[in-house]
Amino acid sequence: MRLHRKRNLLYVLCCFCLNLGVAIDTITSSQSIKDPGNIVSNGSVFKLGFFSPVNSTNRYIGIWYSNISVCTVVWVANRETPLNDSSGVLTISEGGNLVVLDGKKVILWSSNVTNSVANSSAQLLDSGNLVLQEKTTGTIIWESFQLPCNKVQLTSWQSPSDPSIGSFSFNIQPLNLPQAFIWKYGSPYWRSGPWNKRTFIGIPSEDYQFQDGFSLINDQEGTFSLSFTYVTDLFLHFALNTNGNIEQRFWDYEKEDWEVSLLSQTECDFYGKCGAFGSCDSQNTPICSCLQGFEPKNTKEWNRGNWTSGCVRRTQLQCERVKTGSEGSKMDGFLKLNMMKVPDFADWSRALEADCRQQCFDNCSCIAYAYYTGIGCMSWTGSLIDAQKFSSAGVDLYIRLADSDLVTKQDMKKIVTITVIIGTVLILICTYLLWRWIAKHKARKKKEKEILLLNRGEAHKTFPSDNLNQVKVQELPLFNFEKLASATNNFHLSNKLGQGGFGSVYKVMVALLKFYYQIL
Repeated sequence: MRLHRKRNLLYVLCCFCLNLGVAIDTITSSQSIKDPGNIVSNGSVFKLGFFSPVNSTNRYIGIWYSNISVCTVVWVANRETPLNDSSGVLTISEGGNLVVLDGKKVILWSSNVTNSVANSSAQLLDSGNLVLQEKTTGTIIWESFQLPCNKVQLTSWQSPSDPSIGSFSFNIQPLNLPQAFIWKYGSPYWRSGPWNKRTFIGIPSEDYQFQDGFSLINDQEGTFSLSFTYVTDLFLHFALNTNGNIEQRFWDYEKEDWEVSLLSQTECDFYGKCGAFGSCDSQNTPICSCLQGFEPKNTKEWNRGNWTSGCVRRTQLQCERVKTGSEGSKMDGFLKLNMMKVPDFADWSRALEADCRQQCFDNCSCIAYAYYTGIGCMSWTGSLIDAQKFSSAGVDLYIRLADSDLVTKQDMKKIVTITVIIGTVLILICTYLLWRWIAKHKARKKKEKEILLLNRGEAHKTFPSDNLNQVKVQELPLFNFEKLASATNNFHLSNKLGQGGFGSVYKVMVALLKFYYQIL
């Protein structure tokens, strides 16, 4: 009898454990979560349960990672209706919806599915997705990854202590070319640039190690969803923080903490920082400048650092003059801008790279074009908004300008450089010629002086009188060759007195001898 009772008890315990094993990741109408309980996904990746944010006593239902030491919440159910005590319950209602109840059985949050069924259950998957499904068929009628609304998006918390909906949201805009946007109170705050089937080309800082793991899925009904997978041992996820930045978080197993990097890191990442036809470059001071061929719309505001009014075209396009009947001029052209974040509102066409330029040129309304592998031909017909200069990566952007505006700053630099080089060479040549002339002039003077001294020595030998011997050579006046030539009328024959054994004697020499005798 005792053995039979033991067997029955063991059978009951085994059945109880089996039920726990089956229901560890599932919520039903009979198996609820009461604070502080939780359930764990089948692979022990995520937990679903009650939690309190940092520096807060409010209680929320959320999903967080179960295998890391830092509580990192990735989804919150009752973010606008917190519990102020630990009496909360997460369960399946009689109508089949997933609901959060307070201690008085008041519904604080609901999955709010109109086509719900009574025979339903909620399961936490290893992907972090909480799905509400019909028990018998497994049909999913609601999921936390895609709330029942027209636009799927991430929304920031108000603060690290308050998970209620904050100022920022993040979603994918499929118009023309798919792009990711961060919005602040409904206005564009940040833009990723177009999708090229691997990544968004307006995010040069993105870690290319994980690009092949990203997927942008189009359900052909106007909704795009972005997901990523990775095969490395790295553990990472993306989150929209309270300041409106997308954080890329890597788990550091040694430090047991997140390594965080931001996708938007400079002032130039703010949407439309420099206004229409302005370009932002974080390496320059000031960071905003008008595109080549454009000038500030409001110079005073621009010089004060208020760039929101943007820039306007300096010279009317030739094709526009033809339209208005004005006098024509040289044909318009395209200026190439390297390593650019392409502007917003791009139109896409199937034109090949060789035809992209001509297609834009033939349409006077087309003011810029670009071609990028994986995207194709992009063109712009309106204002160029949110253009940015990158220090690496980026796209070659071609903007339409009047012929007179096509001289670029680089061309001016080349002209100035060539002028400086030519000027420097001419100065060096002139300096060399002047040095040669001075050297020859000094050599000629030295030679003349040597000749004069030689003549004095000969004169001393010719006139060996006592009076002349007493005269000190250094006390005698010295005359250079030019003075002697001038005094003798360039040694003219009319001044020649005679010819001696040591050379010709001129009248000036007699005068000099008279002078010498007077001073003795």
